[in-house]
Amino acid sequence: MVRVLGTETEFGIAARNVESFDPVAHSLELIGHYPSLPAPQALWDYENENPLLDARGFEVEGERERPGPEYNRLLNKPLANGGRLYVDGAHPEYSTPECTNPRQVVAFERAGERVLAACLRAMAQASGSEQLLLYKNNSDGKGNSYGYHENYLLSRSVPFERLTQVLLPFLVTRPIYAGAGKVGAENQTNPSEYQISQRADFFECLVDLNTMVKRPIINTRDEPHADFSKYRRLHVIVGDANMAEVSTYLKVGTLAVVLGMIEAGAEFPKIELEDPVLALKEVSRDLDVKRSLRLAGGRPTSAIGVQRAYLKAAMDFYACHELNQITKDILVRWEEVLDKLEQDPMLLVRELDWVAKRQMIRSYMERKGCGWDDPRVAMLDLQYHDIRPEKGLYYTLEGGNLIDRLLQEGEIERAERLPPPDTRAYFRGHCLKKFSRSIYAASWTSVLFDVGNTTIKRIPLMDPLRGTESLTKELLEASETAEALLAKLTV
Repeated sequence: MVRVLGTETEFGIAARNVESFDPVAHSLELIGHYPSLPAPQALWDYENENPLLDARGFEVEGERERPGPEYNRLLNKPLANGGRLYVDGAHPEYSTPECTNPRQVVAFERAGERVLAACLRAMAQASGSEQLLLYKNNSDGKGNSYGYHENYLLSRSVPFERLTQVLLPFLVTRPIYAGAGKVGAENQTNPSEYQISQRADFFECLVDLNTMVKRPIINTRDEPHADFSKYRRLHVIVGDANMAEVSTYLKVGTLAVVLGMIEAGAEFPKIELEDPVLALKEVSRDLDVKRSLRLAGGRPTSAIGVQRAYLKAAMDFYACHELNQITKDILVRWEEVLDKLEQDPMLLVRELDWVAKRQMIRSYMERKGCGWDDPRVAMLDLQYHDIRPEKGLYYTLEGGNLIDRLLQEGEIERAERLPPPDTRAYFRGHCLKKFSRSIYAASWTSVLFDVGNTTIKRIPLMDPLRGTESLTKELLEASETAEALLAKLTV
């Protein structure tokens, strides 16, 4: 089946005036300033959402989020590109729409950076001053971590225990090309001047439903945002939020390849780490990417060795299975990155976040004669992720042609305005834009219309691979009003 993919990014938020800073109130105010909201009055429909369902077969105790209409509108802003802008906890958050390949994910995730940057500009213009700062990162350096989550649609026929068994070693070692880089250590972990991963210090167990405390490497949320009988959604919370396009592309692409193989019943190497939680932190501190990891039974391996084992399994699988161009590109880049990491990680200074950021900081330290504990170094770490194009240090590298790109500018601009053509996001996004005044609510699985009679009409979108351009473009173009669209859909 086509792999449906997407990511959710919580942005770090800070204020210039610390004394008056209220992260929840300021996050709500911020997202309310996005100038291109297609249907500002639209609610988010929580009908088919239940984050308390556990993939191990039970529902945990707790309260499901059901905000009242007024607060719902403040919390949620459905977007014309099919994505969602909202506030989760004390952070502004952006979800990409449903995508079908890693390159799309990169484009729509980068569009999210621009959505939040537009919010900042609009809010500054309205207030007459720049009050807030936003960072696409995962840690404030003061012991607090905020999320970046990947989502992969799978067949429900795949046992969750199989996913756990195959994915633990893969996810523990994936940061060697997917890490965002980090100065220092947090969460009472071993000291470190610099790490590969921003998130590694905050994971404390193997498998669980939590995302805020005692974070697990494998999250068990069983909320598919689709037909429950057919699909499950793998909710991956262990990855970093990346700035570099190649890091995001490989992070999402390699896992999508592995998941496709799991669905196909492919064979994988028998790898079991002695202590995956400890190994995740060791991988993060291994800047030469040569440290030994202990397997169950005491035998040594390495992060590169583990990744090479998965790559070999993928190469063997696709030697006798059809593969598309993006899958082929992922496999080629995966091998090239592992080869360069084994030779010298600095060879990837133009491709990977953690290498590019480390080199930038080391260059600064040499010029200024300071050490890793200098407050200016911690500030550089943060500024790398600043989403203001004129201030963010990642964008400085990009503008100076010092980091490799995958996308053309036009791809990102389109991703901010238009939904993917090959998922239900197409129908959702175009309904929000064309019939904006008649939209009562939207969600991943529905669009609700209010056309002035006594009932709200729900159009279900339970299959992420329907509602596409090929299936609905003519219908949408032929419907001048929401009433006309509903009449055609209910015939």
